[in-house]
Amino acid sequence: MKFSIMKNIKQIIVVVAFLLGGAAMSQEESVELFTVPLSNPSSPGKLILSQITGSINVIGYEGAEVIVKASMSEQKSKKKTTNNGMKRIGNTSLAVSGEERNNTVRIINEQHNRRTDWEIKVPVNFSLKLSTVNRGNISVEGVKGEMEITNTNGHITLTNVDGSASVDTTNGDVKVTFNTVSAGANMAFSSFNGDIDITFPKALKADVKAKSDQGEIFTDFDIAVDPQKAVVNTNKSSDTYRVKIEQWVKGKINGGGPEMLFKTWNGDILIRAK
Repeated sequence: MKFSIMKNIKQIIVVVAFLLGGAAMSQEESVELFTVPLSNPSSPGKLILSQITGSINVIGYEGAEVIVKASMSEQKSKKKTTNNGMKRIGNTSLAVSGEERNNTVRIINEQHNRRTDWEIKVPVNFSLKLSTVNRGNISVEGVKGEMEITNTNGHITLTNVDGSASVDTTNGDVKVTFNTVSAGANMAFSSFNGDIDITFPKALKADVKAKSDQGEIFTDFDIAVDPQKAVVNTNKSSDTYRVKIEQWVKGKINGGGPEMLFKTWNGDILIRAK
């Protein structure tokens, strides 16, 4: 049984070590590391990539493989640069593994203490699960599928995408442009400190739920806004009666549909009709 499972997994491990300054991998130059073939090229696939430091750029193309490029910069160190007359050689080695199983491609970067910027091409019909934490943005262009994108200190930009998305960042803007959206799919777009700017097809049908604590909400859709209602909470044990009016703006676009949630604490929300 163990053998049959391993037969369905294709794994590629790449170790790139540049030890001479003249051959060092620079942050500005992306190097093609490997190409991952799919088990079933005619079916949709999925890319999974989670890292600590660096940017992720994913581009959809008319192909049947996942093409992985990366550039890496050495983290600045306060360690001494000489030792008994010998010079320290910058360590720009890169250890990356890629694994494919049933059209799901997982990319793993084993060196968490160095910034790695990715440029990855995927077939157009591909779902994405991407995340990064520090010193990087996430961008996606021309992909059709389910997208789960998270960042902590950076922007998220999805351009000319189709399908559905769940997008969240802490310090950064969120900007998404949909060509088409999946019917019946709920979506969420959030940031703590940044603007939310989402463009949908004009025929979108959705229930909107939006909130900005320190900003404004704008739209060029004709949204039928629901009147705010008081929420009553009764605590029998402490004999308290509490009435609260939420700050959420709720309404319907083109009669309503799946829920579209927009939330930021410090920033504006823009809901655009394409």
